[in-house]
Amino acid sequence: MRPSIRRQFALIFIGLMAGTILMCWLINNIFLGEYYTTTKRNVIYDAYETIAQATGSETYSSEAFQKELDNICRMYSITVAIIDINSQTRYLSENGGDYLENKLIGYIFGFQPVDLQVLEEGEDYRIQKTGPAGNQSLEMYGRLDSGISFILSTPMESIQESAKIANQFFAYVGCAGTIVGGAIIWFVSRGITKPILELNRISERMVHLDFEAKYQGRANNEIDMLGENINKLSASLEESISELKTANNELQKDIEKKEKIDEMRMEFLSNVSHELKTPIALIQGYAEGLKEAVNDDPESRDFYCEVIMDESAKMNHMVKKLLTLNQLEFGNDIVSMERFDIVALVKNYIQSAGILTKQNGIEVRMKEYTPIYVWADEYKTEEVFMNYFSNAVNHCSGSRIIDVKLEIKDRKVRVSVFNTGEPIPEDSVNHIWEKFYKVDKARTREYGGSGVGLSIVKAIMESMNQKYGVENYTNGVLFWFELETVQEE
Repeated sequence: MRPSIRRQFALIFIGLMAGTILMCWLINNIFLGEYYTTTKRNVIYDAYETIAQATGSETYSSEAFQKELDNICRMYSITVAIIDINSQTRYLSENGGDYLENKLIGYIFGFQPVDLQVLEEGEDYRIQKTGPAGNQSLEMYGRLDSGISFILSTPMESIQESAKIANQFFAYVGCAGTIVGGAIIWFVSRGITKPILELNRISERMVHLDFEAKYQGRANNEIDMLGENINKLSASLEESISELKTANNELQKDIEKKEKIDEMRMEFLSNVSHELKTPIALIQGYAEGLKEAVNDDPESRDFYCEVIMDESAKMNHMVKKLLTLNQLEFGNDIVSMERFDIVALVKNYIQSAGILTKQNGIEVRMKEYTPIYVWADEYKTEEVFMNYFSNAVNHCSGSRIIDVKLEIKDRKVRVSVFNTGEPIPEDSVNHIWEKFYKVDKARTREYGGSGVGLSIVKAIMESMNQKYGVENYTNGVLFWFELETVQEE
């Protein structure tokens, strides 16, 4: 069972109340009789002083003195008898004064009861207990200087019985008060503990990073202040955790970016080293052949020089493409969105590449299109089409046909370049956009390809947030890219 502050609060209150009542009952039971006896003795003293003052002023026989003694006797259950020096009765109380007068005369003539217990003796009085146990009386007997003899008596039985009854009544009332008070505090404590339990539930939700719960209590005390501070703490923690998560997310991105850059750098160095190894080896070999005059005839020297020049040109071309790709991938190249006619761009490039296609015996097909205006970077778009077209020329075989098409759909124009020949192997389709990836390395080497062209296409199209792709056919391959058309008014 989980600890309950409401139960603890109620048990503490009931324990304190029951303990207090029990302590009061014990004190009452032990000291009430003695206190009651002391009180009675004080009353007897007061009556004694009243009698002494009256006899000193000769007023004890007055009607006012009689009434004062009557009131004392009735109020404190005291019986009084007074006689003068001539044994004449001066005052007898109504509640047994005659019996007490006879007892006083007996004391005067020296008669002492067997059960007499002297408690205190003064110059002209004596306080004593008389009578058997259970029926004792507290008495004051004395003789004043004026010759007046007196006796005052109050029953002890009434004192003991009153103390017993008071203790019983106090015990009953205490038990009933404890039960009723416990029930009341049980229900009252609910209102006190409810906001505390609410704060506990809120703190538990905060432990699980749930900051939606807010304290809404209205206890109108310090608990409300605590609730307001918890609300502020919850908001502050939520804001701090949000900022921390944002910073952590940015840090994770930076780490991933750094790791990606490191991987790209390592891959770049590895690929460049591999790609440059062959042309450098060729240049070095033919240069050494020229130096050592392996063949002195002019035709051999020209051949050696042509190989060196050809390999140098390939290296230069590859380095330029790598620089272009590097700028695109690292975002250093600004994309300039312009409005231009894509049909004119495609036609102009095909026309400029006419000599190359004729040398390779390739038929280029393209329908007549009305101008199609697009939003894109014109220079980069030409770079994409150039890579597609040169790739088609280098891989064209069979019927040796290149088919260029433009199709408009959903405010997009798709430019496609199809060439007849062998389709791309399925296991290579997803890798052709990677840097330095070559499907047929021997053939790529033959026409001087570097394996970077399609990587440049990928970087350019992603920089303009446009789609691109490749499709295999039984008789060839089709590369395509899309651009956003200009909406006509």
